[in-house]
Amino acid sequence: MLKHFDLIVIGAGPGGYVAAIRAAQKGKKVAIIEKSSLGGTCLNVGCIPSKTFLQHSEWLENIKKANLYGISAEVKHIDYERLVERKDKVVGTLVHGIEYLLQKNNITLIKGEATILESMVVMVNHQEFKSKDIILATGSRPYVPSIKGLDQVFYHTTDSFFDIKEQPKELIIIGGGVIGIELAFAMAPLGTKVTVIEAADDILLTEDDDAREILKKKMDQLGIAYYTKATILDVTRTDVHLEHHKIPYTHLLVATGRRANIEIADALHLEMDENKKFIKVNRNYLTSKNHVYAIGDVIGGYQLAHVASQEGLVAVAAILNERHSTINQDDIPRCVYTHPEIASFGLNEKQAKVKGYDVLTKKMTFKSNGRAIAMDETEGFVKLITEKNDHEILGAVVVGANATELINQILAVKQSEGRIEELSSLIYGHPNLSETIGETAESMLFKAIHA
Repeated sequence: MLKHFDLIVIGAGPGGYVAAIRAAQKGKKVAIIEKSSLGGTCLNVGCIPSKTFLQHSEWLENIKKANLYGISAEVKHIDYERLVERKDKVVGTLVHGIEYLLQKNNITLIKGEATILESMVVMVNHQEFKSKDIILATGSRPYVPSIKGLDQVFYHTTDSFFDIKEQPKELIIIGGGVIGIELAFAMAPLGTKVTVIEAADDILLTEDDDAREILKKKMDQLGIAYYTKATILDVTRTDVHLEHHKIPYTHLLVATGRRANIEIADALHLEMDENKKFIKVNRNYLTSKNHVYAIGDVIGGYQLAHVASQEGLVAVAAILNERHSTINQDDIPRCVYTHPEIASFGLNEKQAKVKGYDVLTKKMTFKSNGRAIAMDETEGFVKLITEKNDHEILGAVVVGANATELINQILAVKQSEGRIEELSSLIYGHPNLSETIGETAESMLFKAIHA
């Protein structure tokens, strides 16, 4: 018997389940379809597992730091399997949380792979479901480039890496983007010999130039080797061959980005973007087919969990004909959870100048910040990119401890239409890392005390 819904969401990642819950809160009869695990890539094989592993490495770094200042402690053994068990527990807790929220909001969860037939009929496990509106939140999968010999060896992607039960002795990571560098920082403090291989001119090309330099210095300190502008000639079961190097490995991770899952889009003959890689949508995330919306990794842009969630909320508001604001790309925080962390939003200096702004930029380090000195976390900075005359905040970069939290303070002022004057006039608790935000703003107004 054909079951009817007001909305069917295909994909239960951070975009899909948030959209489903919001629609249900608004009184809609909602079903969500998931062929794998609730929470999607982010929760199961992305954001959450990697941050859990990074926390393990941070604990080890803190122990080493404590030994420098009078707290004698010794790490006798790392039980890697227990670290993986903790990761599974963290993921499981969050998955159960999503299950609870779906049940609480009377959302029908359908397990299986969806196909869409004519007249908005969705088939799963030979059952048919009908809906007025559909949201595609089908996510992405790891992209594996064509490299000689790679198809003849065993390698990991992020889909399998977090389930390794034994600690890698020698890990080669192909890919120097955010995922690859975060995992390098997660593994090296544990004692794994890590090598990163990147074909581009530098690692972390999406990040601020000054931030990259700090990260590379820290990689040197951790013993993480990295090769840029690298050409891989061949991969064997024991080595990766570069032009002038043969690098041995016990474990190989391919972290070269992700590819959108657009099979359903192909079946519906949806219009794609100009590169034919992502589904084309309008400002409300409506595709070329009426009543079919798409959000998250399948539409390109920032492939981030918090972006997908916000896109889901906008799509549901459009379905309900509610007034809503669109997402401003310059208001999206971008976070790298290395140690130190990198966080940014908006335009960098070059982009702002290209857009015609008269740019004023100021950078201040944490070296004179009392809290940073007490934490022994003085490496890093706050950088503000503003319009010179009216002091509009165009962008910001924070590198340092808790940078991914601090960036939200600057972003909140920007979204409230505040300018440098508002950042400067805030009373910051002392001692706090955020005081450097105020000092940076004050220095732009020639009022800084500690500059």
